[in-house]
Amino acid sequence: MQTLRIVFMGTPDFAVPSLAMLIRAGHTLQVFTQPDRPVGRHAVLTPPPVKKLACAHGIPVFQCEKIRMPEGVAALRAFAPELMVTAAFGQILSAENLSIPQYGCINVHGSLLPKYRGAAPIQWAVIHGEKETGVTTMMTDVGLDTGDILLARSTPIGEDETAGELFGRLAVLGAEVLSDTIAALENGTLTRTPQDAARATKCSMLKKEDGHVVFADGMQQAHDRVRGMNPWPGAYALCEGETVKLWRTRKTELPPEGRPGTCLIADPRQGLFVDAGDGVLEILELQFPGAKRMDAKTALRGHDLSGKVLA
Repeated sequence: MQTLRIVFMGTPDFAVPSLAMLIRAGHTLQVFTQPDRPVGRHAVLTPPPVKKLACAHGIPVFQCEKIRMPEGVAALRAFAPELMVTAAFGQILSAENLSIPQYGCINVHGSLLPKYRGAAPIQWAVIHGEKETGVTTMMTDVGLDTGDILLARSTPIGEDETAGELFGRLAVLGAEVLSDTIAALENGTLTRTPQDAARATKCSMLKKEDGHVVFADGMQQAHDRVRGMNPWPGAYALCEGETVKLWRTRKTELPPEGRPGTCLIADPRQGLFVDAGDGVLEILELQFPGAKRMDAKTALRGHDLSGKVLA
């Protein structure tokens, strides 16, 4: 296999399998990633996962707030890459950035484009109840995920699969699709398919308020929102003014009573079952203010929710 001079741009865990694949393939690499950020209640300055992997393999790392700025452009030119690869980098590339590599820039995107362009495509696919998603490699242009499609591979979404679980699967799938894409580039068989803009959908970055579960929207919608918000920012409902986080749920066949949000069963032996208007949703795992995440039966030993409303 031919080896290339590749700049890899990525930041979170999603990008790690793709970088690991490029390392195994023996390409000459330089990594560009976001700056270290404070993490946790003690704000410990922490490097992004991609930086950790790169440093462990002695790969040079360049960090900057904006790759479009002169220092970012200069660093790219100094490395003189033949190809750029991006995977959840978190920054917008300029036309000047994209003009530097001979073969352009390949992006690994966590959806079946043109659906779910933009931020958080994995989470929104789960929230919207999609049955299938996948990974697409595309040629990056100056638009937001608008470039030509190179390769795509689909995968079903499990009925109870969380966004975090799907995130991990798509990260691995993304590395496989990227490997096939680069192999096709090297042997001259790579094709480009323009996206159908009429079929495009856009998704925004997640905000904490997106996690609010409205049981009146129905059992399926409530279940999907809980799955899509796990692990971040977490789904929640309000109970007598307190925020209760909802981490895992399960649809049931129990008949609803037409009182959305009402805790129909809240028993340490039976569990927690909430009316969702068109069905009854079992809350499997939740978290009360100031407490740890725990299974519902354990949590109910110290909290009486019987007849109360999750709004």
